[in-house]
Amino acid sequence: MTTHTVPSYDQLPIIDLSAADGGPRARARLHAQLHSAAHDVGFFQLVGHGVTRAETDALLTAMRAFFALPEADRLALDNVGSPHFRGYTRTGDERTGGARDWRDQLDIGAERPARVPGPGEPPYWWLQGPNQWPAALPGLRTAALAWIDRLSGVAHRLLRELLTAIGAPAGFYDPVFGDQAHPHLKLVRYPGSADDGTGQGVGAHKDYGFLTLLLQDTVGGLQVQREDGRFHDVPPIEGAFVVNLGELLEVATNGYLLATNHRVVSPPGATERFSVPFFYNPRLDARIEPLPFPHAAEAPGITTDPTNPLYAEYGYNELKGKLRAHPLVAQRHHGNLLTPA
Repeated sequence: MTTHTVPSYDQLPIIDLSAADGGPRARARLHAQLHSAAHDVGFFQLVGHGVTRAETDALLTAMRAFFALPEADRLALDNVGSPHFRGYTRTGDERTGGARDWRDQLDIGAERPARVPGPGEPPYWWLQGPNQWPAALPGLRTAALAWIDRLSGVAHRLLRELLTAIGAPAGFYDPVFGDQAHPHLKLVRYPGSADDGTGQGVGAHKDYGFLTLLLQDTVGGLQVQREDGRFHDVPPIEGAFVVNLGELLEVATNGYLLATNHRVVSPPGATERFSVPFFYNPRLDARIEPLPFPHAAEAPGITTDPTNPLYAEYGYNELKGKLRAHPLVAQRHHGNLLTPA
């Protein structure tokens, strides 16, 4: 008699990164779990990462203080004033899949001087520039930049373990990161359901970098598309990061590793949800070379979507996404980069 296993989607794989410091058996088990999660799901929950409750509380306290500011103070940082897509996005101004996302947020990146592309230079250099900070909350800058540094370290370690897990050289992509990497942090608030009843907190999408580490609160709402094609809830785990792979790892492995669609359903009524996604991205001018690894012959090829071309040069991927997600910024500062309707 043939039996069919019905997969359980109650939770994503849970991976303990501290096993990397264990003996050979613990490391082998970690690598087997990482390999399966990255190849089969593209998402997992990460524990044992070393980020303390005190570090997390410092960021969340500063974040809640920001969203408690008067609206005028938040709008003083409106990202429509930044050609670098930095600053505050009011509720409903961001788009995913062409539809309105019902959330507001503060976008933060590495603190660097503006670089205006010169003649013949790629337009993605517009993405480099200063952040916008609220004068009333000097502690927010300290907490946010510390979080970027801290999670860059966690993501660097995780990426090396992941590459090892699939038999690739651990440091193969180290050169595309370094001190000119392009990390991105969002402080996000979902204010509840939209007045018109639409439930899109953020629409279905894939991330376009290497790795995303998400800190979510206990409200829930994150959903991941699994093998059955349906979107399944990701129950929050205290102290865990939800990790997903970005499109660059799918491109680098010709589809052996998965970048997976995910979305957020708005919380009910006026319930607020807070989340902090951190995107581990390489240098803007990094060209992502194919990864040498022993399973390459099993790779199915990357997902093809005519509306979402993937580029080997990272900066073009991010610029493509920003122009779509923030149409008001694009129209004000980058009309020459927009495709005519």
